Amino acid sequence: MTEDVYEELARHRRREAELAALFQTAHDLAALHDLDQVLQAIVHRARTLLRADVAHLTLLDAERGDTYMRVTSGSASAAFQKLRLPMGAGLAGLVAQTATPYASPDYPRDERFEHTRSIDHAVGEEGLVGILGVPLRLGTTVVGVLCAADRRHRPFPAEEVSLLSSLADHAAVAIDNARRLQETRAALAELDTTTRLLRQRTTSLERAAEAHDRLTDLVLRGANLAELAHAVTDVLGGTLMVLDVSGRRLFDDEQPPGADEDVVALAGAHSRVTHHEGRWIARIAAGTELLGALMLTRASPLDEGEQRILERAALATAVLLLLRRSTAEAEHRVRGDLLADLVVSPHRDPERLAARADAVGIDLGQPHTAVVVDSGEHEPQHLGRALARLATTRAGLASRHHGRHVLLLPGDNPSDTARAVATELGVTAGAAGPTSGLATIPAVHAEATRCLEAMLALGRTGEGACLRDLGFLGLVLGEHIDLTGYLHRALGPVLDYDRRRGTGLVPTLRAYFACGRSPARACKELHVHVNTVTQRLERVSHLLGDDWQEPERSLEIQLALTLHQAITPR
Repeated sequence: MTEDVYEELARHRRREAELAALFQTAHDLAALHDLDQVLQAIVHRARTLLRADVAHLTLLDAERGDTYMRVTSGSASAAFQKLRLPMGAGLAGLVAQTATPYASPDYPRDERFEHTRSIDHAVGEEGLVGILGVPLRLGTTVVGVLCAADRRHRPFPAEEVSLLSSLADHAAVAIDNARRLQETRAALAELDTTTRLLRQRTTSLERAAEAHDRLTDLVLRGANLAELAHAVTDVLGGTLMVLDVSGRRLFDDEQPPGADEDVVALAGAHSRVTHHEGRWIARIAAGTELLGALMLTRASPLDEGEQRILERAALATAVLLLLRRSTAEAEHRVRGDLLADLVVSPHRDPERLAARADAVGIDLGQPHTAVVVDSGEHEPQHLGRALARLATTRAGLASRHHGRHVLLLPGDNPSDTARAVATELGVTAGAAGPTSGLATIPAVHAEATRCLEAMLALGRTGEGACLRDLGFLGLVLGEHIDLTGYLHRALGPVLDYDRRRGTGLVPTLRAYFACGRSPARACKELHVHVNTVTQRLERVSHLLGDDWQEPERSLEIQLALTLHQAITPR
């Protein structure tokens, strides 16, 4: 009887110690917030309370429909630590399926359970014999299984089943709390990230809005491209290049002048900002018309907001270019109308014409040269714009009259002016001048037109010239015949030599050509020795150049000799 009392007292003390340990476990679990720490603590305390060789915990995998080993304590087998248990398979699988505790003093031989090769292999490798498993429940839902096991035959009395079940109940609550806390932390972290991104995006949008307002204000104030480009680089940094549709640089702080057709082509192929070889390129367009490109160069990449700023800068640049083009076209029309009136009827209200010219910066009191241009293979509209730009830069006028492009440029050398226009624009240009007042402009224009037509007839395309550059043909076509000038161009050095020295080079040349270019026959006509004729011809070569006997040049000289003989007093 006494032994029974002592045994009962010992059982009560052990129960009190287990309950105290259980309460302490609940307190410890409540203090943990990390899920991994909670799971480790549960398994460790289960092994300690039941004085088991091994304790382990499996969790439910809802996606795969089975349970998997999550945490172990005292385990040495890798296969056991990685074990997955189908629902209903093995002791733990049956606990998870039925939500009921199960204990087996000798699991390997216990036929109550569905034995599978993988489970038996892992249990055998770990050397487990006695196993107790209880469900981890949240309400009516099983979230996992908590097990204690020995590597020997061991029955598990009801007190131990109850103790492990109580620990499992506390553990389920701790797991749920840890999960909820972890989910809350993750949600807070996501919210913090979202807030930070929203703040960044808000800042970026505010910056883009400020840049847009600044650019709009510049456009409304009629700013130039340089001011607009400086505003963009103030916001984005780097260097900005503004290109027109042909790749010509309209504004560029640091780069030398040149053309970048490839950049404009790249911009035209993309509707948004594109990145190419360290440069950010935005298309400048008005509707479907490509006007050019912006090219920003800087070391760091552009974020999305900065790319939008560059796109807004391209829109503002398009507006400026359209305004500038409209202004230029209006000015060109005014200048073109003025030139048309000067060519057609300068005698009608000359004071008003002079006032109109003065309003656009043209001083018609100074000598001017008229240039008539053949467009050739050039597109007339593009050539007209190029001629208008040329006229503006040279303080002249440009227009189109009777199907021909016409320029009126300051200067008194029509030959040089025609060559300059032909070279710069790659056209055929006939020139005449200089003018001497408004009344002479129609005649000068008519002469320039005849010069151009003669050049085209002679096949001298791509050149620039005036009538006197065409030799005797210019003499024939010219309205005002300048015989003295022609003689000077053709025979001037020879005439001057004869006048200074009293020699007879001109008569010798006349006889030489009359005798079919035969010195022997010419000497008889002149009644001098043949050597004298030869020496005189050598002197002519020295004065006129070695090419004076070439067909075209000799024809000019013979015509000049005939004219000289006709106008020289006898």
